[in-house]
Amino acid sequence: MTGHVLTRPAIAALGGVALSYIYIQYPDHNSMLSLFRRKAVSPSELIKTALKPLPSVHNPDFARGFDSYASSKVVLIGDASHGTSEFYRARAAITKRLIQKYGFNIVAIEADWPDAKAIDNYVRHRPSETTSALQVFNRFPLWMWRNTEVQEFVDWLRIWNAAQTENNRVRFIGLDLYSMGTSIKAVIAYLDGVHPKLAQLARKRYARLHPCVKDPAKYGLAVAQGRISTCESNLVKMLNDLSKERAKFTHEPDDSEAFWDVEMNARLVKDAEEYYRAMFSDDVRTDWNLRDTHMFHTLQSTLERTPGSKAVVWAHNSHLGDARASSMSWDRGELNLGQLCRERYAKPGEVSILGCGTHSGTVVAANEWDDPMELMTINPSMSGSWERILHDTGIPSFLLDLREHEQNSKVMEALKKPLLQRFIGVIYRPRNERRFHYMKTVPANQYDGFIWFDQTSAVNAFEIAQPQGAISKDETYPFGV
Repeated sequence: MTGHVLTRPAIAALGGVALSYIYIQYPDHNSMLSLFRRKAVSPSELIKTALKPLPSVHNPDFARGFDSYASSKVVLIGDASHGTSEFYRARAAITKRLIQKYGFNIVAIEADWPDAKAIDNYVRHRPSETTSALQVFNRFPLWMWRNTEVQEFVDWLRIWNAAQTENNRVRFIGLDLYSMGTSIKAVIAYLDGVHPKLAQLARKRYARLHPCVKDPAKYGLAVAQGRISTCESNLVKMLNDLSKERAKFTHEPDDSEAFWDVEMNARLVKDAEEYYRAMFSDDVRTDWNLRDTHMFHTLQSTLERTPGSKAVVWAHNSHLGDARASSMSWDRGELNLGQLCRERYAKPGEVSILGCGTHSGTVVAANEWDDPMELMTINPSMSGSWERILHDTGIPSFLLDLREHEQNSKVMEALKKPLLQRFIGVIYRPRNERRFHYMKTVPANQYDGFIWFDQTSAVNAFEIAQPQGAISKDETYPFGV
């Protein structure tokens, strides 16, 4: 420290500020003297001056604290894990209020288009081919959307929509691209009914993908190894041919809805084929970027379908927290959905990104992809991390506004330095947590607000807690359990 030594009395005089923090921020003598004079405050103490304590997530007043974000066109609400109940319940509560009080009419989630479409038909009281044999969200990880927290929100949304005119009902859409096989079936089934000749052409164009629909990565590997050639051009032609037929099949509102659905499925197949090929490319960032770009274009298409639409997005913090403020971008050249939304809807306040985080508790996750679901204990957050700073406030639950305001300028200044932040997806490896689950971020630039739950509990997966009965006996519950 440039020849200066801190004595025990000096450390005590600093009010317990961590030595490492002092060394980084005040490396010279004059800065150190300045620190003594103004009695430096730790980041946790600074944050305490700006946070807004939250009641229980079950309290009807919980969502009121988020009204200042309601003027946005897109509100993205993240989660620090895919298996934490409080994150799901917080998103549901905030989303209900944005729908009820502020006219939001799209809920977009990190899930596949066809699965979400089955839920959309259910909540908007539209005809559906859903039967008890269909189980939506029925691929790994089952617990991510097949849980009682999501079911309760879906039930609420169906009841809400029942009181609205058909044009004012809230949509429920999936942004992801893992449903190649289901989407191919949807395109062919639609064309069989309206254009048999084009349906036969679709079968030919999709033929090379059929052997791999249960494991599309095999297709990507086969192309990378030169065993088969890509069918990319056929998929682009399929999408273009569909677009040319739009005017013929969209005379009535229901026809327009059905055609839009099949067009979105055809686009998904095209993007998924590129994604699975990219998995085996030399550029490791490509598949992630393709996936999040697909998510953005799906969201954008839905927003543009009805002028004046406003959307709430549910996805992981890694997809929604602006990638430009993290090592995702700095080290790996990755972009994400939150970044793309900010770039496209660039007016001040047009996009609001809310992250969620926790210090400790339990979570549902797996050790490896396709492994069984496990109830795991979350390690207490690491010293020096974003989560530990929030934990050290001593406040069990709060909202921290990270937008530029005069009253929180000191907080924002303190949080515009890189910090470790924890990300738990569907895989959790607590023994190697630093390596697999932390990365450097600048939270003040990632998010517009952060929702904190110091202690959290695992999501209630259907495998543990079976869903309630359907709303009415003549309706098949969309989760098909």
